Amino acid sequence: MLNFVRTLTLRQLQIFAAAATQVSFARAAQDLHLSQPAVSMQIKQLEEAVGLQLFERVARKMALTEAGQTFAHHANRILGEVKDAQDALQSLSLADSGAISVGLVSTACYFVPQLIARYCAQFPKVEVRFTIAHRESLLHMLQDNAIDLAVMGRPPRELDAVAEPLAYNPQVIVAARDHAFAVARRIDVQELRHETFLMREPGSGTRTVVEQMFKHHLFAPAKVVTLDSNETIKQAVMAGMGISLLSLHTLRLELRTREIALLDVSGTPIDRAWQIVHLRARQLSPTCQSFRRFVVENTETYLAGEYADLPTAPVRVRRGE
Repeated sequence: MLNFVRTLTLRQLQIFAAAATQVSFARAAQDLHLSQPAVSMQIKQLEEAVGLQLFERVARKMALTEAGQTFAHHANRILGEVKDAQDALQSLSLADSGAISVGLVSTACYFVPQLIARYCAQFPKVEVRFTIAHRESLLHMLQDNAIDLAVMGRPPRELDAVAEPLAYNPQVIVAARDHAFAVARRIDVQELRHETFLMREPGSGTRTVVEQMFKHHLFAPAKVVTLDSNETIKQAVMAGMGISLLSLHTLRLELRTREIALLDVSGTPIDRAWQIVHLRARQLSPTCQSFRRFVVENTETYLAGEYADLPTAPVRVRRGE
């Protein structure tokens, strides 16, 4: 009796539950499209496994014994849990529920949350959690399977990952609106050598881009000040503390209100593309695949609409590179 769980089958539970509900082997057989002898045999095997009689005849009618009533309660609970599991898995296969974990570089938080909100409005049962960190931290999170997907500015050569471009991500040089170069045209990078450059911390993708620009132009600014966020840099730029290279997508409000000037520097905007990344070895759930597809299909259109009136015209990214 103590070991009956080892031999118990889900089919036996289904047959027993049907017989207990109908209190009739014949009607249970009809409901299950089985023969009555097949039902009787399964019930007998179940009673032998349990070690107790589950049905009895009272006044020529079938009835559940006390053990049968107790077992029926638990059988229905078990079958209910199995049904819930089936529904949950089916829901996941349809990609309309479940949880997704996304990592964003801080620059991406200016637009990805809006896309997440649109996705969640379309799939309200899906829970999308997002974490904001600099690029190197996101790479560690991907390696540790702490996040399913990451949105960043450069594909990670350091990892065996799948990266797909989402949209054009222009990097521009900005200054205070009363800066001497605010109205100048085609400024050579070397003319900025006396400026203080406000830069993000090491590990940031934006810092990597500006350092590559310095190296490409054999350029060294008079001074570099490291700050910990795009918002801090923008406030410092507006205060006249220096100039900076930032993603255009962090500047929508400041450019529209003319609080920051976009400098016309030769070689800018620096062309970059937003990427959505996941480890090649990670098997994405159907829900995660659905979210990834939504972001790939909608980011470019969303950004084109939101930034259409700003100085740098949207450019379509080339996929499959």
